[in-house]
Amino acid sequence: MRIEIWSDVVCPWCYIGKRRLETALAGFAHADEVEVVYRSFELDPSAPHHGHELTTPVLARKYGRSEAEMRQMQQQLVATAAEEGLAFRLLENVHTNTIDAHRILHLALETGGPALQRDLKEALLAAYFVNAEDIGDHDVLRRAATTAGLDEARVTEVLESDEFAGAVQADIAQARAYGATGVPFFVIDQAYGVSGAQPAEAFSQVLDQAWAASHPVLDMVASPAGGGETCGPDGCAI
Repeated sequence: MRIEIWSDVVCPWCYIGKRRLETALAGFAHADEVEVVYRSFELDPSAPHHGHELTTPVLARKYGRSEAEMRQMQQQLVATAAEEGLAFRLLENVHTNTIDAHRILHLALETGGPALQRDLKEALLAAYFVNAEDIGDHDVLRRAATTAGLDEARVTEVLESDEFAGAVQADIAQARAYGATGVPFFVIDQAYGVSGAQPAEAFSQVLDQAWAASHPVLDMVASPAGGGETCGPDGCAI
């Protein structure tokens, strides 16, 4: 089973959704046969590449709220994140561009597959939301990437170019083709879509449904009278 997740590394609900999916997978009987791949999505491609302004006033302007109202909403989100074991510092986050973070995530997928990409995704989300670091800063990206296990020289090479930019745009185009209107957006086996950071129970239900659809179980009919413990024209019992 493959789960593809469209998300952004500055999306708080994406981090919460990641934790809730992980909770569901922890109780899923076939978790060792599930592959999780992260796909790119940019919430604000126009954001500065080295952010300095805090996100609170930016979001307040975007949604037509006062800064006091936005801080209250963020505090509620901090409480929701805490229920998933996440210590968000939303009021300290800076508004920053994420294209380079997504390009490095593609490098991780190409270099070490889904496992390395998963480790880097967690490192980037933690850097931004838990440590309140600017993940548009190349030094922050380089440190997170090398800590996750990527080669520093290769990371620097990608950051100093536009490598994987096309892959990022292809991910975004695919999300739109699926009809995604926001992130996180989960696609299971290219057949089941889940929008938003749903409760772990909802993820468990769709995991079971997707597994059953791709691994059908035969309905056994009764044996003929006499038990069928013999060889005949139709074969031998085993």
